[in-house]
Amino acid sequence: MPPANAELVTQLLRLIEVRLLDPLEILVDGDPAIDSLRAVVRDRAHSWAATMVGGDEQAAYGVIVRAISTLYPGDAPFHPPLDWWRTPLGQIVARRVGHPTAESVSYAVAGAMLGITRQGVHDLAARGKLARHPEGGVLSAAVRDRLLREGTRHA
Repeated sequence: MPPANAELVTQLLRLIEVRLLDPLEILVDGDPAIDSLRAVVRDRAHSWAATMVGGDEQAAYGVIVRAISTLYPGDAPFHPPLDWWRTPLGQIVARRVGHPTAESVSYAVAGAMLGITRQGVHDLAARGKLARHPEGGVLSAAVRDRLLREGTRHA
């Protein structure tokens, strides 16, 4: 498995353990059935990561949206901290989907997604290299497209 996939699998496993399995284990008072779920998740995490990284667009989108909605539930739109975009999951989401819940993103978010400064995003937008959104910020799809043109980018 390529290192990027290994890092993504590790992050997915950590998030699922902390956000889903550990609380469920507490809720069911340590029932051993949770061990079976942990094994299933370990096996599936490799498949999810492979699909996110190398699957066709529709399959990758589906896995990413399911993961985000499951691991980051809430009534408000998904709004991760800027550092999140530098994680393996954040980077693959940026490359494959853009921002999963926003048509436009601020210059700061776009910078985090691209691995550049906010000023760098402003310069790209001013030169017409990154499409602005009419209501402010830049198009999430434009950030994704730029990442795809540049190839794999690691934080």
